[in-house]
Amino acid sequence: MSSDYCQLSQLANVQGGFAFKGADFQDVGVAVVKIANIHPPSVSLVNVDRIQPDKLVGLDRFRLRDGDVLMAMTGATVGKVGRFREVEAAYLNQRVARITAKNGCEYDDFIYAVVTQPGFDSLIEGASAGSAQANISTTGIGSVRIPRLAATDQLAIGDIARVLDDRIALLRETNATLEAIAQALFKSWFVDFDPVRAKQEGRAPEGMNEATARLFPDNFEESELGLVPRGWRVGTLTDLSDLNPESWTAKNHPDTVAYIDLANAKDNEIASVTDFAFDEAPSRARRVLRSGDTIVGTVRPGNRSFAFIHEPASNLTASTGFAVLRPTAEVNTEFVYLAATQDASIEHLAHVADGGAYPAVRPDVVSGLQCVMPDGLVLETFHVVAAPLLAKVAENQGQAQTLATLRDTLLPRLISGALRVTIESN
Repeated sequence: MSSDYCQLSQLANVQGGFAFKGADFQDVGVAVVKIANIHPPSVSLVNVDRIQPDKLVGLDRFRLRDGDVLMAMTGATVGKVGRFREVEAAYLNQRVARITAKNGCEYDDFIYAVVTQPGFDSLIEGASAGSAQANISTTGIGSVRIPRLAATDQLAIGDIARVLDDRIALLRETNATLEAIAQALFKSWFVDFDPVRAKQEGRAPEGMNEATARLFPDNFEESELGLVPRGWRVGTLTDLSDLNPESWTAKNHPDTVAYIDLANAKDNEIASVTDFAFDEAPSRARRVLRSGDTIVGTVRPGNRSFAFIHEPASNLTASTGFAVLRPTAEVNTEFVYLAATQDASIEHLAHVADGGAYPAVRPDVVSGLQCVMPDGLVLETFHVVAAPLLAKVAENQGQAQTLATLRDTLLPRLISGALRVTIESN
């Protein structure tokens, strides 16, 4: 193990952003990256604040470049890191640090590996200051001590990190596509009723075989939700699922629980699961999860804390902050998940949530979400089509988590010198 250390500032430049005036931000113009735009492991320009080009004169040194490593310098998320990918021009706002390798951009992968390894956030917190909220300066970031490694080792470690990160990113991008396909199919069949409209107009439903098309009616009837396909009715998710069907009790519980908290589930991705002895687990660790369950966060539902559960461990447990929907029949499984988590449902839950600082809904509000009740054969056919999509999402999530665990285990050992990279020459 290496006993030689250096400060991060000896390997990297740490630059703070520019203090743009809040009054200058608009909905149009050039993107300005703030702390809120850092979504580890990336930087999102969705809902980014913008500024007019004339306000950027003389500020070229704050323009971001592809691959820049950005770190939050203030607040509860101080130390969080994202990698900027240039889809459009963007500039760096105050309280966000850009960390770039001094030896050239080919070393940025190593710098990114260093600042995202487990434990680095604790070093950042140790160098932070502030009473109401944590603050870290560029000097504080640069002062963090790290093992001194040869340039060849830095490049090799950076290469390993990049391969793992790229594979994880690809799996997540694939999942986003699969989720979008499943949601689009649900919306087409059960919200927009495209197959029914096509048949009403004398057209064959697009992308649908004749046998499936025959399952849909060719006209509509009035309902409390407006026009719905003839023969279908309006119901709620309670008609298709049981709410919070199982909970661990003092007399009935496993020795350990694998716990999912609200903060660790978002957009059908479970970032981490924490193992606890049952007696030491948070008091909210009570909701028993089984394969096919849908979990939807009831506190600040607009945060989109939801997930589909596929082939879980027998002790997988959710916080009581989730509403658990368990389908009453296997064919209901994907319909329940997609109906509960479609954008319209999440927006409705966010709208009706109340409670001041912690707006929330009761679990029965989630199970009471209205939906159409299609013909049983339509529901069965949708299950056949959608089940492989969500199963593949779950499989990819498992692979991504395995790679993330490997990354978090491997990188600290490589960076510390406890594990050496062997470079073979041709």
